[in-house]
Amino acid sequence: MKNNKLRLALVLATAFFTNSISAQNLTIKTNALYWSTATPNLAMETKMGEKWTAELSVGWNPFTFSNNKKLKHIAIQPEARYWLCSPFAGHFFGLHAIYSHYNAGNVKMPLGLFSKLKDSRFQGDLGAIGIGYGYSWMLPGNHWSIEAEVGVGVGVTKYDKYECATCGSKVGSETKTILMPTKAAISLIYNIK
Repeated sequence: MKNNKLRLALVLATAFFTNSISAQNLTIKTNALYWSTATPNLAMETKMGEKWTAELSVGWNPFTFSNNKKLKHIAIQPEARYWLCSPFAGHFFGLHAIYSHYNAGNVKMPLGLFSKLKDSRFQGDLGAIGIGYGYSWMLPGNHWSIEAEVGVGVGVTKYDKYECATCGSKVGSETKTILMPTKAAISLIYNIK
């Protein structure tokens, strides 16, 4: 059932996104902050209007580390962006959604975020919406740029909680609504022109 939901989300997002792709208005990017969690990721963004773009990003972390530390997940994040000047340069505001299926535990997150991950394992699904602000800097040569973005929003997660990160028994299931960071990105971008 969960795999079918994921497949449907991927097909719909791909159909929406590829409907307007043009090599004159397309960027491919990767988020360095996401890589810092050992999560391979890729995003594509295309121009949709004079000041609008649409981005679709995907991240996938299939790894289990020493002492059974894991942040296993797949995440899909579409975003509509409004650029204050022109697309792909300068300031922008974004409205994004997230879907993620995750299995995480035995991890200490920075800044005290999700503190219960250190002593428990959580497996479930997350859906969220958020708003973001960012800035994109063109590098010399017109093909490369760097972008930074932060976002915050509201998420709903439904998960099973396990006693410990390595071998514990299931201790319950829960659904929560949370105020959460929805985006943190420092991306390297290649502009296809």
